[in-house]
Amino acid sequence: MASLSSLCVQWRIHGHGHGHGPRGSELRKAISTLDLTLQPEEVGSRQKLINSSLLLKACIRSGNLELGKLLHHKLIHSRLPLDSLLLNSLISLYSKCGDWQSALSIFQGMGDNRDLVSWSSLISCFSNNSMHSQALLTFLHMLQFGIFPNEYCFTASIRSSSNARYFSIGLVIFGFLFKTGYFDSHVCVGCALIDMFAKGSADIHSARMVFDKMRDKNLVTWTLMITRYAQHGFLSDAIDLFCSLLVSEHTPDRFTLTSLLSACVEMGFFSLGKQLHSWVIRSELASDVCVGCTLVDMYAKCAADGSVENSRKVFDSMPLHNVMSWTALISGYVQGRKEQEAMELFCNMLHGHVAPNCFTFSSVLKACANLPDFSFGKQLHGQTIKLGLSAINCVGNSLVNITAIDAHAKALDSDESFNHDIENVAVGAGSFTYACLLSGAACLGTIGRGEQIHALIVKSGFGTDLCINNALISMYSKCGIKEAALQVFDDMGHRNVITWTSIISALAKHGFATKALELFYEMLEIGVKPNEVTYIAVLSACSHVGLIDEAWKHFNSMHYNYGISPRMEHYACMVDLLGRSGLLVEAIEFITSMPFDADALVWRTFLGSCRVHRNTKLGEHAAKIILEREPHDPATYILLSNLYASEGRWDDVAAIRKCMKQKKLIKETGYSWIEIDNQIHKFHVGDTSHPQAKMIYDELDELALKIKNLGYIPNTDFVLHDVEDEQKDHYLFQHSEKIAVAFALISTPKPKPIRIFKNLRVCGDCHTAMKYISIVTGREIVVRDAYRFHHVKNGICSCNDYW
Repeated sequence: MASLSSLCVQWRIHGHGHGHGPRGSELRKAISTLDLTLQPEEVGSRQKLINSSLLLKACIRSGNLELGKLLHHKLIHSRLPLDSLLLNSLISLYSKCGDWQSALSIFQGMGDNRDLVSWSSLISCFSNNSMHSQALLTFLHMLQFGIFPNEYCFTASIRSSSNARYFSIGLVIFGFLFKTGYFDSHVCVGCALIDMFAKGSADIHSARMVFDKMRDKNLVTWTLMITRYAQHGFLSDAIDLFCSLLVSEHTPDRFTLTSLLSACVEMGFFSLGKQLHSWVIRSELASDVCVGCTLVDMYAKCAADGSVENSRKVFDSMPLHNVMSWTALISGYVQGRKEQEAMELFCNMLHGHVAPNCFTFSSVLKACANLPDFSFGKQLHGQTIKLGLSAINCVGNSLVNITAIDAHAKALDSDESFNHDIENVAVGAGSFTYACLLSGAACLGTIGRGEQIHALIVKSGFGTDLCINNALISMYSKCGIKEAALQVFDDMGHRNVITWTSIISALAKHGFATKALELFYEMLEIGVKPNEVTYIAVLSACSHVGLIDEAWKHFNSMHYNYGISPRMEHYACMVDLLGRSGLLVEAIEFITSMPFDADALVWRTFLGSCRVHRNTKLGEHAAKIILEREPHDPATYILLSNLYASEGRWDDVAAIRKCMKQKKLIKETGYSWIEIDNQIHKFHVGDTSHPQAKMIYDELDELALKIKNLGYIPNTDFVLHDVEDEQKDHYLFQHSEKIAVAFALISTPKPKPIRIFKNLRVCGDCHTAMKYISIVTGREIVVRDAYRFHHVKNGICSCNDYW
C-alpha cells in the first residue's frame, strides 16, 4: 500500500479550447484577413456577404463562439447591409453556443426581414437551451404572424413539449401536424413525437404507434424506439424490435447496441447480454470504446458471484480506454470485494493521464472504506474538493460512509476526537458534513451525540434536507430508538426510495416485521419503485420473524414486478430465513439450486444456522466449502469450533485452535459498550480495567442471586472452554454485555432504558439473563448486536426468542 498511500501523480486534465489546432488557426486567419470594406459595386458587396456566410457556417459547425463573435463584430462595423440568410446564420450560431440573449437580440432587430427560417432558428434556440415555455410561445407568435411552420419548427416545439408540464400542449401540436399533413414531412418530426410520448407521459404504447405510422425510418429512428423501450423496462419489446431491425435495410450501430446492453445491465439479463456480446463481435463493433465500456460494466454488474474475470478480459481487449471504461472496471473490482486491485487500477488510470470523474471517486472511496485506508481516503477527499466533485450525491454518499467508519474507529479509541469534530462543525457545515457526523454517531450508537448533532442541524436550517433526514432515520434506528426514527420519517414532507428503505430496514432490525411490511406495501401503493437494497430489507424483516411464505413471495416477484434480479445478498437472506427456521436441508438444496456459485457469505450464514441447530454434519460440510475458498477466514474456524464446543467435542476444539495458531489467525475480540453522559464505556470479557470495576462486579453478584432465585439457570453450552461447571457459571457472568448492564444499573436512573451495543452476536445465555434482569430491576434493556436489536422488557424480548 505504500504506493497507494499518496497521490504520486500529477493531475493532467487536458483542455481543448476552441480555435486551436490547424483548422481553428486557418479559420481564425481567414476571418482576421477578411476584407469587408463597403464597395459601391453591388457584385463586390454580395460576394463579401457570401464569403461571410460560408465562414459563419464553419464557425457553427465547429461550435466556435469566439470566432463567430469576431466575424459578427467585423460585419457590424463594415456597415454592409446584412441579409436574412446571414442574420439567420447568426441566430443559429448564438443558439448552438448557448447565447440565447444574443440570438433573441438579432431576431428582434430583423423587423420585417424575418422569414420562416428566422422563426424556426429562434424556436430551436429556446428549445435547445431548455427554455420550453419561450419556445412554445414563440411558436404561437409565429402562427399569429401568419407564418406557417415547417418540419423544423414542429420538431423544436414538440421537443419542448416532451415533459410532463407541457405534454398537453404537445398533444395539440400533434393534432395540428396530422391535420396539416406534416406528420411525414421529415423523419425528425416522428422522432420528436416518439420522445414526446415516452418522456412527456411515459406512454410507450403511443410512442410505438407513432413509430409504426412513420413512412420513412432511418437507423436513428429504430435506435430511438429501442432505447425508449429499454429505458421504460420493456426489454422484451426492445429485443423484438431489434430483431426486426436486423431484417430491415438498416444495420445496428454502436448506439443501438450500447442501449440494449445498458438495459441488460439495468434489468439483470446477463444471458441476453452475453448473446448480444457475440453479435457485437460478429459485427466488428467490439473495438468501439462506447460498446466496450458497456460490456465492461455489464460483466462487472451482472456477475453476481463477484467475479470480474470476464469484465477484465473485455477491458484488456479494448484498443482505447476512457474514464468510463476505467470506472466500470474499478467499480466491478470494488463490488467483488477486491479493493486492493481496484486502488491499483485507479493509480494506473492516473498514470495513463485519464482524469477521474465523480463515479470513479465514489468507487475508490468505497474501496478505502472497505479496507479501510483512511489516509488515502482523506487525500481523495481533498482531490474531490479541488475538482468541485465533493457535493455530487454519489461522491458525497461515499464520503459519508468512509467518514462514518473513521469516526467509529476514532470514537472507540478516543472520545475527545469525535467530540471535537462535533464541537467544531457548527461554523460553515453543509448537509454532507452533518450526514457524516450522524453516520458516525449511528455506528457508535451514541444517542447523546446524535441528539446534539440533530440540534445543530435544526439550528443551521437543514431540518428539511432530504439527505440529512435519511441519515437521522438511520442514526436514531441504530442508536436503538425506533420511535424517534419513525417520528423523523412521519415529519418528512418529501421522501425518496432511500427514505423508505431506511425505515423498513430499521423496523426489520428492531424485530417489528409487520410494521416494516406495512410500510413496504404503502411505498408500493404511492408509486415509489423499490431497489435492490429495499428488497434486502424486506427479506431481512421476514427472516427476523420467520415469515417463510411472505419471503418467498417477495423473492420470487422482485424480478417479475420490478426487473430486479436477486443478487448474492438476497440469496443470503433466504438462506438465513430457512436456517433460522431449522429447515437446514431445504436451505442447502436452495444453495445448490442457485444460478451461480454461492460465496462465502452464503455458506457462512448457513454454518451459523448449523451452529444454532447443532447439525455438525452439515456444519462441517459448509465449513469445508468456505475454507476451500477462503483458507484464512478466522470466522469460519470460530463458528466450527463453537459448534464442536456445544457438543462437548473438546479435542476437535483444541485441534481447530492449534490450526488457527499455526496459520496465525486471530479471532475478533468481542466487546460491548455503553454511552453514559456522552462518554463511551467499553468492556471486554472479564474486564477489570474500569475505575468502577469493584462496584460493577458487586452489582453482578447481586444480580446473579436475584435472577437465580427467579428461576434463571446458566446455559453452560455457551462456555467454549473445557472447565468445571462452577467455573463455567463464573465465565458466563463475566461476558461483556452483562458487565455493561451492571455498569448501566449503577450509573443511570431507574426509568431510563439501558442501551447496550456489542460488536458480535449476543450470546444465548446473556439473552436469557437479560430477560430475568429486566424483571428484577424493572428496567427496559435494548441490546444491539452485529445482526439485530433486542428490546427486552418485563421478561419478554421483541425477537420472541427467534434469533
